[in-house]
Amino acid sequence: MKRTFSILAVLLVATLVLTSCGAPAPAATQAPAAPVTSAPAAPATTAPVASAPTATQGAAPAASAGGPQLLVYMQMGGTQGDGSTLARTNGARAAAAAFNIKLVEQYSGWDNQKMIDQFKEAVAAKPDGIVIMGHPGGDAFSALIDDAESQGIIITDGNNPGDAAFQAIAKKYQPKGFGYAGANLHDGGYLTGTAMIAAGLKSGDEAVVYDIWHNEGRSVSSQGIVDALTDAGLKVDKLDATDAVDKDASLAIPILTAYIAAHPNLKAIGTQHGNITAVLPKVLQAAGKKPGDIIVGGIDLSPATKDGITQGWISASFDQVLYLQGFFPVQQIFFTKMYKIPGLTINTGVGTFTPQNLSSIAPLIDQGIR
Repeated sequence: MKRTFSILAVLLVATLVLTSCGAPAPAATQAPAAPVTSAPAAPATTAPVASAPTATQGAAPAASAGGPQLLVYMQMGGTQGDGSTLARTNGARAAAAAFNIKLVEQYSGWDNQKMIDQFKEAVAAKPDGIVIMGHPGGDAFSALIDDAESQGIIITDGNNPGDAAFQAIAKKYQPKGFGYAGANLHDGGYLTGTAMIAAGLKSGDEAVVYDIWHNEGRSVSSQGIVDALTDAGLKVDKLDATDAVDKDASLAIPILTAYIAAHPNLKAIGTQHGNITAVLPKVLQAAGKKPGDIIVGGIDLSPATKDGITQGWISASFDQVLYLQGFFPVQQIFFTKMYKIPGLTINTGVGTFTPQNLSSIAPLIDQGIR
């Protein structure tokens, strides 16, 4: 028996070595014959899209050794190239190249109904797997996921774990590859709030948390900020961001400028919306504030957010590592399809960016990786 395992181990190592010497798998960005009208062809404009690694940088054994090319549809969330989406796209493309996957990208502008429509389009194309996001919730997804799973399509989740009904679906199909790659949202928000307090807030200070409060699935992380600030004795107000602001964060500038004018004792602004985080320095400038006058906590790392942290406008931004939220779900589908590996839950959000730790990561932000 030991001899048999030794032979198998040698064969596996030989396969890995041969694979690592293979030709790089091509990046797969073209859609198959089934049209996906929500996947724009325009290149990202916020920052360059990172080139995919060659096969020698992480290809799986079957990826370049004559195995089949898989077809995967993936919901990316926002708008192609924006600060809360770009690194996720780059991570997914890197995984597609590493595992010889044809990747079809779907961008919804964070619109729940569009996510549902895109899922239906993806199922119609009969892919090997689909990466979704939990924002629409379990009631909207349940019957659709049941149908897709009955056809043998692997479903997995990234970025948002969804509501209780959605999580029940994930648990049901976890043995068939339904995993989650993303942050524990409430913990991430609480971590951000804790970092804001460390930046100089004290009990009795006034704060506002501006986010998508009218959508329960979009406000879990922001509730974490509220809880952290409240636990520290701050007076916290919730301000709802409209669907229009959700799609175009520049619309938040006059709204928040007016709020600041109406609340002269405001000491802190929190959000867990990546694109709103990026415009907060402009909000403070428009309100006549100096860096540090109002402590700001946000999420993600666009180039604008990076500059805001460097210049002192933003005290902390939650790092949910969007690149891994793109890479891991694509990898999950490959592993489930090829090796029958069940769904894995991977927490990608365990830290914050601050002026003290940003410098070493800054070049990766500009490359669209962090």
